[in-house]
Amino acid sequence: MNSEFSRIISLLRKERNISQKQAAADLGVSQALLSHYEKGIRECGLDFIVKAADYYNVSCDYLLGRSPEPGGKMIQPAGVQPQREKQSSRTKKILYDSVDLLTELAGKTGNDLILRSVSDYLLLCVYKVFRMIYSSNPRNDRRLFRISDTESDGLTNAAICLCGARISSAAEQTVSEHEETGTEEPVITTGSLSENYPDQATSLLSAVKESEDYILSISSADPMLQSSLK
Repeated sequence: MNSEFSRIISLLRKERNISQKQAAADLGVSQALLSHYEKGIRECGLDFIVKAADYYNVSCDYLLGRSPEPGGKMIQPAGVQPQREKQSSRTKKILYDSVDLLTELAGKTGNDLILRSVSDYLLLCVYKVFRMIYSSNPRNDRRLFRISDTESDGLTNAAICLCGARISSAAEQTVSEHEETGTEEPVITTGSLSENYPDQATSLLSAVKESEDYILSISSADPMLQSSLK
């Protein structure tokens, strides 16, 4: 069985606040067997996959990790294009939609520092990538930049880390404020993303899946990195 299956059925149950006992009863299996499925100890049959997909109202492709989005949607470039152009078009859509949704989610927090810091973080990443591409050609005039090549990498990384720290700190503060006022911080789930942001959620969830695929592919070739990710 696909190793993603156990992670996803556990995630879906917990996102919906269903106890393992209740889910097992609804799915017609023992709690012990469902626990084994969720832990990846046992493999289930195709009939259980279909039953679980109906129960959680998701696609079988999502349950098996083939699609990053609960409804089974995938990013497909429109029209007939050469392979390189297809990939470029797909990547642009994922990036555009993901940035749009990230800034939307940041704005929903009601914390201006989070929105500012998220914007700064993303802009710094754009700056860093552009500078690498620009600087790869020695004929490009470095006077475009005010920061020297020797200082740029370290200072940019420091600025990105600072923005990340501000986002984390401001997010924790927002949660504390919600607790003090007795209001609940909205919970983000795969279902809520797909329901509230149908146009962008598939792209953002694709970005999450493909980023982790890449990270895990690197870690499999580096034992030290692999142990640090566990």
